[in-house]
Amino acid sequence: MNRLLSSLVWLAVALVGAGALGAIALWRGEPVNGVFFVVGAGCTYLVAYRFYSAFLAARVLSLDATRATPAERLDDGRDFVPTNRWVVLGHHFAAIAGPGPLVGPTLAAQFGYLPGTLWLVAGAVLGGGVQDFVILFFSLRRDGRSLGQIARDEVGRRAGLLAMVSVLAIMVILLAVVALVVVNALKHSPWGAFTLAMTIPIAMLMGLYMRFWRPGRVMEASAIGFVLILLAVVAGQWVALSPDWAPVFTLTGPALAAAVIVYGFAASAVPVWLLLAPRDYLSAFIKVGVVLALAAGIVLVRPTIQMPALTRFVDGSGPVFAGTIFPFCFITIACGAVSGFHALISSGTTPKLLVRESDARLVGYGSMLMESFVGVMAMVAACALEPVVYFAINRPAGIVGATTEEAATTISGWGFPLDPATMHQLARSVGEETLLNRTGGAPSLAVGMAHIFSGTIGGERLLGIWYHFAIMFEALFILTVLDAGTRVGRFMVQELLSRAFPRMAHTGSWTSTLLTSGIIVGAWGYFLYQGVLDPLGGINSLWPLFGIANQILASVALVVATTILLKMGRTRYVWVTLLPMAWLVTVTLTGSWQKVFHENPRIGFLAQARSLEQQIAEGHVPEAKIADTRRVVFNNRLDAAVTGFFALLILALLLEAALQWYRILTGQRTAPLSESPYVRTKWAEGSP
Repeated sequence: MNRLLSSLVWLAVALVGAGALGAIALWRGEPVNGVFFVVGAGCTYLVAYRFYSAFLAARVLSLDATRATPAERLDDGRDFVPTNRWVVLGHHFAAIAGPGPLVGPTLAAQFGYLPGTLWLVAGAVLGGGVQDFVILFFSLRRDGRSLGQIARDEVGRRAGLLAMVSVLAIMVILLAVVALVVVNALKHSPWGAFTLAMTIPIAMLMGLYMRFWRPGRVMEASAIGFVLILLAVVAGQWVALSPDWAPVFTLTGPALAAAVIVYGFAASAVPVWLLLAPRDYLSAFIKVGVVLALAAGIVLVRPTIQMPALTRFVDGSGPVFAGTIFPFCFITIACGAVSGFHALISSGTTPKLLVRESDARLVGYGSMLMESFVGVMAMVAACALEPVVYFAINRPAGIVGATTEEAATTISGWGFPLDPATMHQLARSVGEETLLNRTGGAPSLAVGMAHIFSGTIGGERLLGIWYHFAIMFEALFILTVLDAGTRVGRFMVQELLSRAFPRMAHTGSWTSTLLTSGIIVGAWGYFLYQGVLDPLGGINSLWPLFGIANQILASVALVVATTILLKMGRTRYVWVTLLPMAWLVTVTLTGSWQKVFHENPRIGFLAQARSLEQQIAEGHVPEAKIADTRRVVFNNRLDAAVTGFFALLILALLLEAALQWYRILTGQRTAPLSESPYVRTKWAEGSP
C-alpha cells in the first residue's frame, strides 16, 4: 500500500512538472506567469533527484557507504578534514554557485524566456548533475586527486598532461573573470564592501567555534553566524551613510583588486576548517535563503513574464551580445546548466571533506540542481522586467546611445517603445543616478529581484533597499567561487610541480602551500589587474572566454568520466556521460570557431581587431583614444589565440581518449583502474 501511494505521489509530481513546463513552452497569446517556472523546475528537480540520481548511484557508480573516504584515511587537519555532510553541502554549493547562474540566464534572456529556461532544466538534470556527481565519486576513489591527475592516471600520460595544462590555463581565466566581476560589483560601494569584509571574521569565528570550543555543534555555529551576517548587512547601510567610515570602504578598482588578491592567497593557504569551509557554509545560508525567498516571492506576487518566448534577436543580432541561439545561448548560460568549474571543485576541496561515499549523491547531484534553480529564478527576475527596461540596462552606449533619449529612440526601433521618463523614475526608485547602460547582467537582475521582493514586503518605498540588498547578495554569491577555486588551483600547481620536485606534492608542507598559492594567485591576479585597467572595463575581453573555457572544461571532465566508466566495465551505461559530452564538444567547438573567425566584428575576435585597425588607419579614431583602441586590438587577438588554444586542447584530448576507448572495447589493452585500495570506515552509519 505504501509503495502504491508513493508511486502515485511521484506520478502526480511528474505530471504537474510536465504540465508547467508544457505551459511555458506552448503558451502563446497571453503572458506566462512566473509561478509556472518555479513549479515546473522544482517538480523536475525532485523527480530527477529521486530517480535519475538514484540510478546513477546504484547502477552506474555503486556507491559504498562502508568505504573509508580520503578525509578519514588522510586526515591532516589542513586540506583533508572529516566534515559534517551538511557543512560540506553548504561549502560545495557556495563554491560552485558563482556568477554563471545569476549573470548567464540574465544575459541569455535577450533571446526570450523559452530557450534559456529549457536548457537550464534539461542541462542540469542530464548534464551538469551527472558531471558533478561522477567526478566527485571518481576523486573520492582516488585519494581526492584533481581532474588533471585523474586524467593522467586513467586516460594516459599524454592525455593527463593535456588535461592538466588545459585545466590550469582555463582555471586562471575563470578566476580572473570571477574576481573582476566582484571588483566591478563593489567599486565605490561601501555598503557591499563592508558587508563582504565582515563575512571573513564571522567565518573564522564559526570555524574556531566548531573546531575547538563546541566541536560538532553545527547548528549552534550556524545560528551565531546567521545572526552576525544579518547584523553586518544592517550595519553596512550605516557605514555607507557615515561620513567617517564610508570613505574607508569606498574603494577604487585597483585597490579592490589588491584586496581580492590578498584574500585569495589567504583562503588558499590557511587550514580549510578556519576560513574556507565555514565561510562557504555561511554564504550558503544567505544564498539558499535568498533563493528560497525569491521563489516564495514569485509564488506570492505571481509576476507576469514580460519578455516574449522568443525575441527577434534569435537571428544573432542581439543588442546584449551578438550571436545566434546555437551555440551562444548554451555558452552564455554556462554554470546554471553545465559547468566545467564544478568538476574542479568536485575533484578539489569537496572530496577531501566528505566523510561518507554515499553522501556524494546529495553533494554532487543535489548541489547542481540547487544551482540550476538559482538560474531559473534569475531568468524569471530578468524576464519579469519590461523588455525596454531590460535592454536599456544591459546594452552599452555604443549601441543604444549615451543618453536616455537616444536609448529610447534606438530601443523603440526594435519594437519595444520606451518613454525616457521610465528610466529616470526607475533610477530614482532604486537610489541610483542612472541605470542606463549598466552592462553585465547584475544590475538588471537586481532590479528584477527588487521588484519581486518589494511586492511582498515594503512596496515601492523599499525598492531601493531591496535593490542594494540584491547587489550585495550577487557579490557574495560570486566571491565564494574565488576562494574555493584558488585552493583547487593550488592543488593543481602542486601536482604539476611534483613531477620535477616530488616534495611539492606534500600538501601538509607550509613551504609548498605558500609557494604554490603565490603562483596561482599571481597568475589570475595579473589578468585581474589588466582587466581593471582595461579601457573597456575588462569584461569585454575576458567574459567571452569565460563561457567557452567553462564549457570546454566540462567537455574535458566528461571525456575523462567516459573513459573511467569503460574501464569499470560499465559499457552499457556509458551513455550517461557520452551524450552530454558529445553535445558540449559540438557547442564549444562551434562557438570557438565563430568567436575566432566569424566575419561580423561583434562576434569574431579577429574581425573586430581588423575593423578597429581600419578605423585607426582611416583616421576615425581620435588621437587621445588611439592607445586605448590599440590595446583593445591586442586584447581581441589574444582572445582569439587563447580560444584557439583551448579548442585544440580538447580536440587533442578527445583523439587520445578515443584511441583508448577503441583499445578497451576491442580488447587490445587491459584497463586497470587507479582506485585506492578498499579500507573499511571506522565510523558507523550516522556519525560523525
